[in-house]
Amino acid sequence: MIIDPNTGQPLTGNDTTAAQPQGVVGGAAASAPRQAEDANTYIIDVDMSNLQQVLEASQQVPVLLDCWSPQSEHCRVLTPILEMLAREYAGGFILAKLNAEEQQDIAAQLGVRSVPDVKLVIQGGLAGNFTGARPEAEIRQFLEQHKVMPAAGAGPSLVEQAASALETGDLATAKAIYQQLAQESPETPDYRIQLASVLVAEGNGEEARQLLDSLKPEDRDGPKARGVRARIDFIAEAPSPEEVQAMIERDDSEARYQRAMRDLADGHYELALDALIGLMKTDRQYGDDLARKTLLRVFDALGATHELTVRFRRQLFALMY
Repeated sequence: MIIDPNTGQPLTGNDTTAAQPQGVVGGAAASAPRQAEDANTYIIDVDMSNLQQVLEASQQVPVLLDCWSPQSEHCRVLTPILEMLAREYAGGFILAKLNAEEQQDIAAQLGVRSVPDVKLVIQGGLAGNFTGARPEAEIRQFLEQHKVMPAAGAGPSLVEQAASALETGDLATAKAIYQQLAQESPETPDYRIQLASVLVAEGNGEEARQLLDSLKPEDRDGPKARGVRARIDFIAEAPSPEEVQAMIERDDSEARYQRAMRDLADGHYELALDALIGLMKTDRQYGDDLARKTLLRVFDALGATHELTVRFRRQLFALMY
């Protein structure tokens, strides 16, 4: 049974005669999910026939009990996130899904009053719980707080795979992963913002802008989204690589500014900022103080706390005062 550490009272009955669950857990042999090759074996639907065995398995591997309802919009948001994390953790925990409408007796025993209600069971005891839909980042913090970690050999997470693909220039892989993440975690704006960034890199700036426009106002106007929008604008304003190559030998203010714009379009912010600061030093009046105005646009795009913003804002301040 699950024992609530706060009250010492059992949250389930003590019936141990239920049939063995299918798939994820084999009796108390909780090593099964860690060894399974199919990621979906870390996820199981719970009913009276297998509840006790699933809970007994928590002696060996944490069980995240998701009490949900098909009628709940919050559940439709939360459950796909939990399923994605279960696959990513690859046996670091078992996701046990309880349909509270169909299994009302179990839900009552568990003290479920509203859904979603997520309970973390470790070694037969209630280690923690939360109710309502939560962002993916908060759920990760919840798991980390309770020392629930990915199983050994689980491999890099999808986020890590996407970042690696971007570093190697594999835009197709990065795009596919961010599309999957955005679909599975629609409440996490970072995935759609990252997807927009990949679209920009592919040359699909208008599609990226439409994706950013679909975000909630607070996310649409946040620093990360502004950074992607700024890059779309910089690309539109920058000369082509061929035009930059044609002025490679020139060292006049116009050529230096245009090369900086090309660096911004390509995402080489440090090179561009350094060039713009240099242009301010040698030709402050160029383009009606255009270098300074562009610096401020880049700072806004990167965000006030970005390392490059902090460093180059200090240099700008020294030049002006």
